[in-house]
Amino acid sequence: MKIINKDFLINESIREKQVRVIANDGSQLGVMSSKEALKIAEESDLDLVLISPNAKPPVCKIMDLGKFIYEQAKKDKEARKKQKVINIKEVRLSPTIEEHDVAIKSNNARKFLIAGDKVKVTIRFRGREADYSFIGKKIMNKFYSKLEDICVIEKTPKLEGRNMIMVLSHKKA
Repeated sequence: MKIINKDFLINESIREKQVRVIANDGSQLGVMSSKEALKIAEESDLDLVLISPNAKPPVCKIMDLGKFIYEQAKKDKEARKKQKVINIKEVRLSPTIEEHDVAIKSNNARKFLIAGDKVKVTIRFRGREADYSFIGKKIMNKFYSKLEDICVIEKTPKLEGRNMIMVLSHKKA
């Protein structure tokens, strides 16, 4: 008995009495006992692999397990290549920020958004500044108005503890 991958039950570890068997070339061999199926697999020097355990009767395929796992890993790797990783860039503002500084920070955020990243805009309140969170909302809205041609608000400005946070993402064309 050999177990290469714990995701699949193979050969002697298949405990079902009756199984539907598919040959290596994809043709149906029909329903038979798992012992018969194992004997057929061993004669052709291949493995009996339980593919669909929830079917009635369970489906087994006669195949080379090592080759199958290799091809599966190859497919997974190819799928990972196609995934796009989205980074979150943070832009920090303060409640006392000047107009020109907001413009500079919004230009940086514009570059991040065009590159396909999300932008997390944070305003940190210190001391009694937290009482004036409406100022933070005004700054956030001003910041967004400079970028609204290329982005949408994914998470609206919200006070969380001493920080006000807003998340922007690139507009879908």
